[in-house]
Amino acid sequence: MSRDHRKLRVFHDGHALTLAIYKHTRTFPKEEWYGIRQQMRRAAASVPTNIIEGSARSGTKDYCKFLTVALGSANEVAYLIGLSRDLRLLDNEIHPVLAAESDAVVRQLQRLVDEVEVLIEKERTARRSRTTRSP
Repeated sequence: MSRDHRKLRVFHDGHALTLAIYKHTRTFPKEEWYGIRQQMRRAAASVPTNIIEGSARSGTKDYCKFLTVALGSANEVAYLIGLSRDLRLLDNEIHPVLAAESDAVVRQLQRLVDEVEVLIEKERTARRSRTTRSP
């Protein structure tokens, strides 16, 4: 069963966060281009990418696995935003904006993972029910 990732608000918010991360890490010093900047960009792009890949999977368990990876990446981005502020790589005006955006994506993904886990349990229960009723 293919799902349409474009119908998920978290996909669009994750995409917007990725664009913002790319925009606001352009000014990072050259010595961070292959450090925090690259790690933050990869983690940010991983969020919508894993939502898309999971949405293309047929099984609910596979879908949940990719959503969980996206959630891990969103948490990584949230940490790297704070680290970048502490290292004075992000200015104090943009940090709260990026932090709020990443926190929103984390919350949305956590809710979605929780909902999909409930669906997995319902599917598991339905399968058990069918097998116990069979003669």
